[in-house]
Amino acid sequence: MPLLIILVILALVTLLKSVRIINQFEKGVVLRLGKFKSIAEPGLNLIFPYIESLITVDVREKVIQVEPQQVITKDNVTVLVDAVIYFKVIDPVKAEFEVEDFDTAATTLAQTNLRNVVGDKTLDETLVARDVINTSLRDVLDEVTHNWGVKVTRVEVQKIEPPQEITQAMGLQMKAEREKRAAILQSEGVKQSQILEADGKKSAEILKAEGDAKAKILRADAEAAAIQKVAAAANKYFDTKAQAWRRLEVSATVLENNTKFVVPSNAELVNVLNLENDGSRTKVVPMKR
Repeated sequence: MPLLIILVILALVTLLKSVRIINQFEKGVVLRLGKFKSIAEPGLNLIFPYIESLITVDVREKVIQVEPQQVITKDNVTVLVDAVIYFKVIDPVKAEFEVEDFDTAATTLAQTNLRNVVGDKTLDETLVARDVINTSLRDVLDEVTHNWGVKVTRVEVQKIEPPQEITQAMGLQMKAEREKRAAILQSEGVKQSQILEADGKKSAEILKAEGDAKAKILRADAEAAAIQKVAAAANKYFDTKAQAWRRLEVSATVLENNTKFVVPSNAELVNVLNLENDGSRTKVVPMKR
């Protein structure tokens, strides 16, 4: 009877040891007598206790923090750099048997390659080339970790800190650049304003000149029309009597100061100006008003 109880207990313990549950985010590596046997998928799995064992491997994406370290750039500037590594297990067998401590191995590898990548660049290149550094580190790490059954999905450099004095110098340089750009923008604004003002004055002068030209043309046309009307009136109304009357007005004006003039005796002015003929010459007799 005691033997039967022992056998029952042993059977229950064996059954419990043979039933293993694997979570959705895990995969199992079944070992028989220390040797790889099979991969156990998520869910309920049965193994032979005492001769088989099950190792669960988390296949979710994980992150490793690479601690800050001092790195010397190509132009001999010491900067403080850190990074984070995102990875996931794609082959649980290799991840279990090819590397003992993946976190430590990946961290050490990242630190070494981070020094190499940053050391090949100047400070300015390092500060503006984060994407290049991230890509280079990811490619290097992924090439190595592929043999470990791990995929490096992303590497991000979080912090690149130059020495304090260089940071201050860079701040002053950036301030000078901003002031320079502000001055350039201000000068461009003044220049555009002056150009617009000059264009406005030019347009106003052109419009004024065009207006003056049109006004002169209109005045000239008006004077020409007046002259044409006067000429037409003269041709129509300035007959012989009017001509004689005009001649008399002229003679009165000429003889107003008792001025003497010598004119040919046969000149037409003799009759018009009321002159007396004494032979060889003609004298002007003042007209009495």
